[in-house]
Amino acid sequence: MKRLDAAFFQRDCLEVAPDLVGKILVHRLPDGTELRERIAETEAYRGTEDEGCHAFRGRTPRNSMLWRESGVVYIYLCYGMHHLLNVITGEPEQPQGVLLRAGEVHDGPGKLTKSLQITKALNGGSFTDGGVLWFEDDGLRPALRTAPRVGIDYAGEPWKSIAWRWIGTKQAK
Repeated sequence: MKRLDAAFFQRDCLEVAPDLVGKILVHRLPDGTELRERIAETEAYRGTEDEGCHAFRGRTPRNSMLWRESGVVYIYLCYGMHHLLNVITGEPEQPQGVLLRAGEVHDGPGKLTKSLQITKALNGGSFTDGGVLWFEDDGLRPALRTAPRVGIDYAGEPWKSIAWRWIGTKQAK
């Protein structure tokens, strides 16, 4: 299996998001146990013009990770109870990222992080520095369908209806 490197994430979120579907997310725990799940669904959030993106209203302490280099881990708490996991993409100071929306086993972003024991303590880490979180590519290329992003009804059009969600529909090599 090949680990995804920094170059994979140094692209626009609209390229990275569909390419992450089918990859395997790995979290190595302190005791050396590796928890894994194949990504089944992602969503792209693209900069200060995207009303669905946390960057839309500008930089804050909560969303500052969006302005960092590609491959950075961005985790935030949703509804006061669910840790949602994102990876930063593109160039520094161009805020964008990809939400890991679901795995093959766990059908929501909160369930995914809970099953992999991912908490906000990992916020600001890296998927590419040899740390405790990374993605692996075993060559699986699922067929994809697109859909509007979930949970952003507050965003105006076209942002709340734009099909920037990618869902794996059929496994193929």
